[in-house]
Amino acid sequence: MHRSPLAPVFAALQLGLHALMVALTGVVVVRGLVLGSGHRWGVAALSAVFLITYFAGVSLRGRPMAARVWLGVLTVLWLGLLALVPDAEYLVFPLFFLYLHLLPRAWGVIAVAVTTVAAVVGYQLHRGWNVGGVLGPIVAALVAIAIGLGYRALFREAAERQRLIDELLATRATLAEQERTAGKLAERERLAQEIHDTVAQGLSSIQLLLHAVERAAPEHPALQQIRLARDTAADSLVETRQLIAELTPAPLDGQSLTDALDRIAQRASAPGLQSQFMIEGAPERLPMPIEAALVRVAQGAVSNVVRHARAERMRITLTYADDAVHLDVVDDGVGIDPKVFGRGTFGLNAMRSRVEQQGGSMNVESEAGHTAVTVAFPLAES
Repeated sequence: MHRSPLAPVFAALQLGLHALMVALTGVVVVRGLVLGSGHRWGVAALSAVFLITYFAGVSLRGRPMAARVWLGVLTVLWLGLLALVPDAEYLVFPLFFLYLHLLPRAWGVIAVAVTTVAAVVGYQLHRGWNVGGVLGPIVAALVAIAIGLGYRALFREAAERQRLIDELLATRATLAEQERTAGKLAERERLAQEIHDTVAQGLSSIQLLLHAVERAAPEHPALQQIRLARDTAADSLVETRQLIAELTPAPLDGQSLTDALDRIAQRASAPGLQSQFMIEGAPERLPMPIEAALVRVAQGAVSNVVRHARAERMRITLTYADDAVHLDVVDDGVGIDPKVFGRGTFGLNAMRSRVEQQGGSMNVESEAGHTAVTVAFPLAES
């Protein structure tokens, strides 16, 4: 996660609070020793325990319950110091900030008010009643509340800014991934075009030339080898065209996704196999990689039905939901062999990999009389 630009400010505020706590505790100890109080060593010892407890609990800020127990212990220690020496009144000022930071807003203000009264009463019991002894803690409390509320507002602003920065970074990463995907698709198209214009054309030419030799010299002693070479070239041309088909985008051929799926269903129809394509929901334009994946999956699933399922009926359903698009290819054939189904066929694993690369999910259900390949892609919120 990106580091907040206000992090140094918060770190400086925390260091300032530490320094203030140490300095005021030092003042309490020094004045207690210098003024010759009857509790001088008790003040020194209790002040040391107070500081040790304070720094021992600094790391508890992220654990609300433990932090509040720690704050209660600090308050008790401070009250003990206040009972021994009036100068412990000074320590209430940094405690104000701890109350306002670690407690809910209302409880923090109540804690500040209660400790203000305790500071005023404790001081007056030692030194007698005077205006300065009353106004000092009250003014300090008001200043602490104003600073504490400002700190909360600054903290909320920093958190909101951090959230926006994280969203921007996530969006940038998403855009970068989309650009990489588009670049990969463009490179695959370029390779497919190069293979088509070089290897495929060359194999096609070789096949035609060998066919011409067969017709020109039907009694040639090497006619069998020529036919073998022509057949080899023909087989290689078929494999090359399959490779080109895998590298190029799905065969939408300028048509919509629904037209392409309807065409796949029509081509699968044959005597003994009734094929149907259905649309549910309002069609909408999808990102090209998702449309390509849907068509490829439909081709693979339909090919499996035609070649292996021995089905009588097959239905391709494209469903546009509010938050996702679903593709279902269902047939009533013999199902997938359980031994094969458990580990997945190469074709099914390839389809699943293609779907997951685009952020979708794929599920296959198979039993005799019912086989369903279901694919779902989440739709971005508009």
